[in-house]
Amino acid sequence: MAHRITDTCIFCGACEPECPVNAISPGEDSYIINETLCVDCVGHHSEPACVDVCPGESIIKV
Repeated sequence: MAHRITDTCIFCGACEPECPVNAISPGEDSYIINETLCVDCVGHHSEPACVDVCPGESIIKV
């Protein structure tokens, strides 16, 4: 399963460097997760790293 960044994203950029497969990139008003690339950090971290660092709790599992 992948994750998605909701419209409550504050565009802080904390999530982008945490993604081990570079699935997160800046969009026009918020960051975007390429759901095709997202691996839920399986094989990299015990929990999705982007969710752990998001100050606005804007990243959800889809």
